[in-house]
Amino acid sequence: MEGEPLYTAAEMRAAEEAPEGSTLELMERAGSAAAEAALRAWPDARRVAVWCGTGANGGDGLVVARELHAAGRETVVRLLGSEEKVTGDAAESLRRAREAGVTFVDDQVPVDLVVDALFGTGFSGAPRRGAALWIEEMNATEAPVLAVDLPSGIDASTGEAAGPAVRAQRTVTFHGLKVGLAVAPGRFHAGEVEVADIGLAHTDTETRLVSEEVLELVPRRGPSDNKYSSGAVLVVGGSVGKTGAPSLTAEAALRAGAGIVTACVPRSLNVVFEQRLVEVMTLPCPDEAGFLTPGAADAVLDAAERADVVALGPGLGRTEGVRGLVGFLLDRVEKPVVLDADGLWALAGHLDWVFARDTPTVLTPHAGELGRLLGRRSEWVSARRLKAVGAGAAEVGATVLLKGADTLVAAPGRSMLVCDLGNPGLATAGTGDVLTGVVAAFLAKGMEPRLAA
Repeated sequence: MEGEPLYTAAEMRAAEEAPEGSTLELMERAGSAAAEAALRAWPDARRVAVWCGTGANGGDGLVVARELHAAGRETVVRLLGSEEKVTGDAAESLRRAREAGVTFVDDQVPVDLVVDALFGTGFSGAPRRGAALWIEEMNATEAPVLAVDLPSGIDASTGEAAGPAVRAQRTVTFHGLKVGLAVAPGRFHAGEVEVADIGLAHTDTETRLVSEEVLELVPRRGPSDNKYSSGAVLVVGGSVGKTGAPSLTAEAALRAGAGIVTACVPRSLNVVFEQRLVEVMTLPCPDEAGFLTPGAADAVLDAAERADVVALGPGLGRTEGVRGLVGFLLDRVEKPVVLDADGLWALAGHLDWVFARDTPTVLTPHAGELGRLLGRRSEWVSARRLKAVGAGAAEVGATVLLKGADTLVAAPGRSMLVCDLGNPGLATAGTGDVLTGVVAAFLAKGMEPRLAA
């Protein structure tokens, strides 16, 4: 079970070309569905402007305009480009709109609702100057915006916005969700998203949207289980000022179902962990001024023999000694590893440490941490999340979970998973440490790394 399909432009085009029926009929269904959505969401909107491009998305918009006109709304169309550029099914929709008496205008007029039908799933790159000005003008309007299929300026296949992009209050998309509506920054431009059925068959896609049903895959404890068979997690972390991180990781692993958790922590700080952790066993390890040193390796390796998975990095600190310890452990630990926080810092410039491992490794970076691993700025990652997480998985040779409003999970040679079940309450210090513990617990229970992530 890997959730519902998320369509790229190419996958959507294939779905549209599969039926033997008329493509004009698909345009009619799409436009009618968008018009119905407008009437439901804004029943009091008397004046509506439909901004249409000259392609298929504009054709959908012309159907919207005709349907709203028939429903008694004062509807006007603004066409981006000359009518001579409108061809195919869109040209027929233009003819029908004219015949129905829809008004066409050249300039913006005061309205209660704007319908964005400039660009559809075929759009990529940055809009040309004229279109960019229209998008900026649309974003400056006081009226709410309904996007047809997806907000203009957003790449349907990636969620990227290479230039100005429409910010809609609502988006009506057809047949199935597009990748660009689920992945940032596109998801932040779409507003509320409604999927309209236009009679196409669903097909396999390379990217899937995870649903809550994924929780059914987490192994449950049975009557014969004990604390060892329920999964043993070893947490390696902690340093001066960062005792909370490994504590959160360890407690989260227990709450996610691990049967037994041990924390390898700096010896000089052990009293802190003894006081704050009740169910978690602590293992004091050699440190220097509150930071674990390579001398801790033997104790960690010995403890790892009794664990099912190792969570490495929460609150470890950033010293050369820590870097050496992380490299040594990744080389010697033969159990699955979840690498996070300062463990990711240590990995930068040494991706071969993970690539050479024979056992599963899961990385859980945020945009800044993934950018550091790839030699990029965090802004580059945030603008190209899908590309960045795929590149991370390929270059590190591991499962990579990119944190954010949309959690992206990539693994070499596997389909991409997108999870949008989070909420803004997760944007606080410590949630990443909790995530590490949860993933570690699921791995300890025997889950496949990508689904555990």
